[in-house]
Parts: sequence; structure tokens; C-alpha cells
Amino acid sequence: MSPLRDHEPIVIDSFNGLWQQGDIDNTPIDHFTNTRNLKSVGLSAIGTRDGIGIHQSVVVPLSNVKRTYNFPTAIGNTLIVLVTNIITGFGEIYHVVNENTVFGPLLTLNGMEDFAFLPYAGRGYISPFKTYVVGDLNVEKGLQNEFLYVYLGNGTAARKAAGNPLSGALTIANGAAGNTDPGFHLFAFVAETNTGYLTPPGAITGFTTVAASSVSFTTVPTSGSPTIVRRHLVATKVIASYNGNPTGYQFFFVPNAIIENNTDVFLNNISFFDADLLDDASHLLDNFSEIPAGVSLCLYHNRLILTTAFNDISVGLGSAIGEPEAISQIDGLIVVPPDGNPITNCQELRDILYVMKRAKTVSFVDNGDEPSSWPMNIVDYALGCSVHGIATVIDSGSSSVDYLIICTYQGVSLFNGRYITPELSWKIEDFWTSQDRNESRKIQILNASIQKELYIILPDRRLLVGNYSNGMDQKRIRWNVWFFVMGVNTISIVNIDDLIFGADL
Repeated sequence: MSPLRDHEPIVIDSFNGLWQQGDIDNTPIDHFTNTRNLKSVGLSAIGTRDGIGIHQSVVVPLSNVKRTYNFPTAIGNTLIVLVTNIITGFGEIYHVVNENTVFGPLLTLNGMEDFAFLPYAGRGYISPFKTYVVGDLNVEKGLQNEFLYVYLGNGTAARKAAGNPLSGALTIANGAAGNTDPGFHLFAFVAETNTGYLTPPGAITGFTTVAASSVSFTTVPTSGSPTIVRRHLVATKVIASYNGNPTGYQFFFVPNAIIENNTDVFLNNISFFDADLLDDASHLLDNFSEIPAGVSLCLYHNRLILTTAFNDISVGLGSAIGEPEAISQIDGLIVVPPDGNPITNCQELRDILYVMKRAKTVSFVDNGDEPSSWPMNIVDYALGCSVHGIATVIDSGSSSVDYLIICTYQGVSLFNGRYITPELSWKIEDFWTSQDRNESRKIQILNASIQKELYIILPDRRLLVGNYSNGMDQKRIRWNVWFFVMGVNTISIVNIDDLIFGADL
């Protein structure tokens, strides 16, 4: 290009995305003050975003999609999908195995607007929630009078997690010659479900054993639930002076006293000494038989963590280690100081459990004891996130090696135990802070590590895309805004790098 009036042409050899920070006149020459459906290409170029198509090759694809989650199974990385039925208005959850196979609905609930999901050992835990208006604020809480559900991953309907104790009349008698300490014992049976959950002891019955005799049981209760796969005998040691309270004593599993089905009603000639009773079962009496629905689910030290039930917005629940459905109503509670705001999210990072409200972050550290004893520390008094405001990474959860990527009111931030400033969204600070805070529940962030891009659904259902091919920092990340004919509600990745968008009709 020839010089014009002694001005040399300005060469722009790279495009670095959106800039909305401070005075518009200070926008760097290699940035845009507005972008629409552009994507970063390579290290310095731009192009138009790719088109989209229908993911499902079925006669009636799912529509009115509100939320999707990755669900890794033995056959691949599948999807759990929430839709709103256009006729009933109910929330329905489906399992999309691939573009040709869909199971469901697995769960249908009136009022289910959203849900939390946690894959665990080939099954999935589902917690329905919705947005309630409290004063002038939108508040996410577990769906009232609803519960945590478990899905086995095989197309059968999801069912309530945990379970009720067996009930009925247990008949006990002395059996054949054996070795049982004489004296008064309490006996009961614990049912085991097909997910390994052990119910509280049920059909508790007292009986006085005699020396040199075993014990036999008839009319052993069965369960009407097909999820029960076996039943375990539990007993107390000899009680010298029974006070009449059947749940006030320590129960133990009786060794080798198991009915390996849910049909037999007898267990004969069981011998044991009190010294053989080592495996404690009394803690089962304190467990939730029905676990209330909450807003967030995560895994911490192999414990399921659930937060924000309808009536306990500042309380989290922690399960027993390796037993996600065994949550004590006494020892399984973790409490964030109430301030009128609900817990919105939780995530483990570097052996620490971080729990967020919309404008607060606290931490809990596993001290080797029950969750109720874990010490709590304030991490940040002003920054937290929304219910989907922590970036997920394909099927590996939310942590990216040594940090989290979190959407706060202040911006999109890296978090390594503290919120790092400047934020990743520093170049678009004005754009970010102009979003409607009261609609922050609609924000969802996903880290597509293969594409090296962050995808963030905004409150107005546009998509904010941050390309970090040049580096994951506030200066080198390149931001663009995408629009679609339909508003996007949710996003997931399948087949390593295929983006799946969920939207309304």
C-alpha cells in the first residue's frame, strides 16, 4: 500500500479477540471492540465459527434440553440429559448412549428445572433442584420434598439412593449345639442394595441366648424392593440390664451370618462369641434412609459431598468413605456459617474441599475423622461462583492439574487455593461485569483441553469462547462471542473433542 499524506500503513498481522476494558479509545489495534461468531485460528488468525447440526440420529431427537452431563461408562463417554416435557412441563432425565441409542426417561419429576450429577463406579447419582425466588433474589435449592437418586447406567429407571430398614416380626429360638455367650442380646437384620448400600438395622428383637447353643431365626423380613440383594444379621453383645431402647446399643455384624437373597425367611444355627463381634454396624442407625435433594455434588477423598438441601442452604452432607449413599444425620454434616445465601458449588483441589457461595469461598480439610469435625477456613469473603461456575474437563471432573477455572462476579479466574488476579477475563472486564448477576445460575463453563478453549454460557444464553492456544493468562487468551438462532442452555464434550450444545426448541 502506498503512503497517503505521509502516513505509513499500519500492518495488523494478528487478531487477539475481544477487548472491552476501560475507555474504548484505548482498545489495542489487534483487538475488536465487538465480535460476533468469530473464532481464533492457530496462533494469530481469525475465522468464522463452525456450523452445528443435530447430534441424534433417531426419529424424535430430544428437545427442550436444559442440562447435560458427561457420564463415563464401560462402553464409552455417554451423556445424561435433562429436558422439559412440552406437554406436562415436568423435568425428564434421559441417558444418551450414542447418537442412535437413548434410554429413558429415567426420572420424571414435577418442578425439576436442573440437576446435579456425579458418576461413581459405573453408576450415576442425580440430585434435582430448581430456582426459588427469595425476596428479589433467585436462589437455587434442592427440589422440595425430593431426594438423591441413583441410576445404574443400564437403562433401568433411577431410584432413590439409600433405603429404609427392614420391618416385621422376627422369630428367634435356640438352635443346635453351638458357641454363644449366654444372656440378653438384641438381634436385627441389615439389608444390602444392589449398589452396596447397607440399611439401618431393622426388625430389632431381643432374645436371651443360652450356653452351648446356637441361635436360629425364622420369619426373617424380606423387602418388597427388587434392589435388595442380601441381608446381614447384626447383634449386640450381652446386655446386662436392658433399658427398653432398642436403638441405644452398639450393633455388630455377626460373622458369616448372611442370607444371600431377598426371598429366604430363615437363618439357622448361627454360633458366635461376643469376642467375635468386631465389625461395628451401629452407625447405620444414624444414616439417612432418604437423602434430601441438593444443588451440588462432588467427590472428596472418596466421599460423596452433597450441599444445599431445600431446608438447609448452608449445610453440606458427607458420606462414609467408599459408600456414597451412607450419610450420617449426626456426623455427616459440614456447615458454612449462615449468611442468608445458599451454598452453590463444591470441589476438591489438592486434598482440600472448597465450598462456594455466590460471593464467598471456604475450605474444609479431612482430618481423618467424621465430616462434622473437619476444620473450616475462610478462603475469600467476596468471591465465589454459581451452581455451574466451575469448569469441567471432559469426563475428569473440574480440576485441571493444579488449578480450577471459576466464574466469579469479578471475572473468570484461575484458582489454586486463592483467586489469581488479574483474572483471565481482564481484557473483557466491562463485558463480564455487565452480565445479569441474578441470572448467574445460567452460567456454565467447560474447558475443552484438546481445542485449548473455554466455553462459557452467559446469562443471556450467548456463548463466550476463550482460546488459550497462546497461553493461559489474562494477556494471551483470546475472547470471542458466539450467537445461535436458539439460546444455548448447556454444553458437554463427547468423543474427546465433539461439542454438544443443548437448547430449547
